[in-house]
Amino acid sequence: MKTNISEVIIGCMSWGKWGRQFSTQEMSELLHFCLEEGITTFDHADIYGDYTTEADFGKALTKSNIEREKIQLISKCGIQYNCETRKNTIKHYNYAKEYIIWSVEQSLKNLQTDYLDVLLLHRPSPLMHPDEISEAVLKLQEDGKIIDFGVSNFMPSQINLVNSKCEVSVNQIEFSLTEHTAMHNGTLDQMLMNKIQPMSWSPLGSVFREATEQTNRIKEVLVVLAKKYNASEAQILLAWICKHPSKCIPVIGTTNKDRIKKAKSATKIELELEDWFALLVASQGHKVP
Repeated sequence: MKTNISEVIIGCMSWGKWGRQFSTQEMSELLHFCLEEGITTFDHADIYGDYTTEADFGKALTKSNIEREKIQLISKCGIQYNCETRKNTIKHYNYAKEYIIWSVEQSLKNLQTDYLDVLLLHRPSPLMHPDEISEAVLKLQEDGKIIDFGVSNFMPSQINLVNSKCEVSVNQIEFSLTEHTAMHNGTLDQMLMNKIQPMSWSPLGSVFREATEQTNRIKEVLVVLAKKYNASEAQILLAWICKHPSKCIPVIGTTNKDRIKKAKSATKIELELEDWFALLVASQGHKVP
């Protein structure tokens, strides 16, 4: 990757209509706070807030007077969402050359910036064609509208398809202690082998959202490890992700300043080997083979 991504990425999905509904001033203050903590990368998608959150963020970015070069902006395109702001009759995907270019230009306008540091295709489409995607990506890069290109939620074969025509630098996937399929289906192996940067959305998984046999087992181990490492349980979960050799970067959705600060600190926690496996065993409910 050409882009220098921070150790933790701030996911902005809940900043607007789909969550906290922050004012321009509140967004601006949170931007400054993140930078003060050394977190400089912000993750968007065109669909967030029914296609409204990017524009809300763009106003806040302008108000903040933060120099564009001091932050990195990620956005995604491709999902056609059926909502009031689009005339779609059904949710679907569109990876036509003209649509990708148009979508990026809309994101740039909304975010009030000249370029995206990273553009991601949001989810794979059964109708996507690598030639058409490549033509769009190369045009956007030649025009200076995007720097790096990647995908999100793609399996290895789908990455190979796109990568056959243009370089894929990133794959943003769901990866956590409760959703670690990517460790077993070749997704993380492929990224490590091909130097593709993994990013993890929902990095805390379902540990704090659900009370199941799995999460109960995990919490028993977390209590012990949190005390051992003098850390919060959420920090231990993030440290578990960061220990994977692919160097996966967590995308955190919290807007709580204390949690943001602790998330940044979690990247410095080095779990001992047996502690890492103790968490995996707790998640799986059985010892490793």
